Amino acid sequence: MRWGPLLTDQLTFYWETSLWPRVQGLTDDEYLWEPVPGCWSVRPTADGTWQAEGVGLREPDPAPVTTLAWRIAHVAVDVLGTRARTFFGDAPPGADMFDPRLRPASLPSTADAALALLEESYRAWRDGLAACDDDALARPLGPRAADFADEPLAALATHLHRETMHHGGEIGLLRDLYRAGLRGAGS
Repeated sequence: MRWGPLLTDQLTFYWETSLWPRVQGLTDDEYLWEPVPGCWSVRPTADGTWQAEGVGLREPDPAPVTTLAWRIAHVAVDVLGTRARTFFGDAPPGADMFDPRLRPASLPSTADAALALLEESYRAWRDGLAACDDDALARPLGPRAADFADEPLAALATHLHRETMHHGGEIGLLRDLYRAGLRGAGS
């Protein structure tokens, strides 16, 4: 058995049959919709950039509800994008996978731009992973993985795919609630 195709096929199947079809037709209103008060979202900052709330902070207990904008940015940037840049792309010298320099200077303010970033991040991760042979997947990640340096790339891939599927399911549920007209107090 070759593990690389198994990992790549797992993510590709999920992307093509579940996540990507579920985000088609996303509108700007839906992208920024807040189903309840106090949601974490992607918002404009004083300098004109758009940033995700809560990044780099200890998550409160209970965790806040997040918007579609926040979830899509999380998958596109934190789950797939920064990891693709770290292990397969243009990470700055000395950067590890948590380095804030790997994040875009500004997150998308529109649904179309967010979906373009999501697709770009997915393709960068998937294509980088597809280029790895079993030896590369079994090798420890090294310093670029920070506290996870001794873990193999295959372990990171299974974690990232699980995260993508988890948050993708939440994205689908938020879309269902929005389309069903459940516009709560935060809308």
